[in-house]
Amino acid sequence: MDRVPVLKIGDLLLVSIQVDMEDQTALALQEDLADRIVETGCHGVIIDITAMDIVDSFVGRMLSTIAGIARVLDAETVVVGMRPAVAITLVELGLSLDGIRTALNVERGMELLARSRADEAAYAVDAYPADVWALPGGIDLDPPTPTTP
Repeated sequence: MDRVPVLKIGDLLLVSIQVDMEDQTALALQEDLADRIVETGCHGVIIDITAMDIVDSFVGRMLSTIAGIARVLDAETVVVGMRPAVAITLVELGLSLDGIRTALNVERGMELLARSRADEAAYAVDAYPADVWALPGGIDLDPPTPTTP
């Protein structure tokens, strides 16, 4: 059985699919990728499908499943290198690839993930600005904490 390598590049994992995706290969990739996300703490996954000439419903579902697993493990997925024929086939099969962002190439995929992480970091800093939870005299209170019923 062929295995798909999962490479760490900075805060990203790069998966370059160069083999035919059979059931066992896809299952091994899902497991390997989940393990690497947890091991490395990476928050972004790029799946390069440049070498894939044909995508069927199985491969489309596999990509969606991998993106779902990554999302549960706090990593965003971007699929890169999709050929026009592959995009047309996916649309004709009715596969929308929910939860997966796309980019034309690896470089653009990396830029997309970097922007996404920067936006997320900016939001986290501003989640509770001081004027929302500070008293008028400048006396700071602890930020509000969610209460459960």
